[in-house]
Parts: sequence; structure tokens; C-alpha cells
Amino acid sequence: MKSTWRFVLKIIGLSLALAGAVCLVIGFWDKLAEDAVAAKEALCRKRRCFPEFDDYDDDLLID
Repeated sequence: MKSTWRFVLKIIGLSLALAGAVCLVIGFWDKLAEDAVAAKEALCRKRRCFPEFDDYDDDLLID
């Protein structure tokens, strides 16, 4: 019976830790998004990154 309670408490502890991690991600989402954009821009400065739609001729799309 003692090992059952330990197992249950481990599951509860893992669930609380996961919930805490989710709350941290939600709380700092705006800062994480800004850092992700900055990292993407830094990578694109190092190597040539082409925008997704550069290969289309816009004049043909307007007709």
C-alpha cells in the first residue's frame, strides 16, 4: 500500500510540475515570441534568407 501512495504522489508531483511549466510559458509568451523573431532575423542576416514569395511576378497576379 505504501508504494501505491508513493506512485500516486509522484504522478501528482509530475502533474504540478508540468502545470507550472505551462504557466511559465504562457506568462512569458510575449518575451519568448520576441526572442524567437530576433533569433530568426539574426540567422537570416548570417545567411541569405529569401522571403517565401519572392519568386512570383506580382504584375501577373494583378491582371
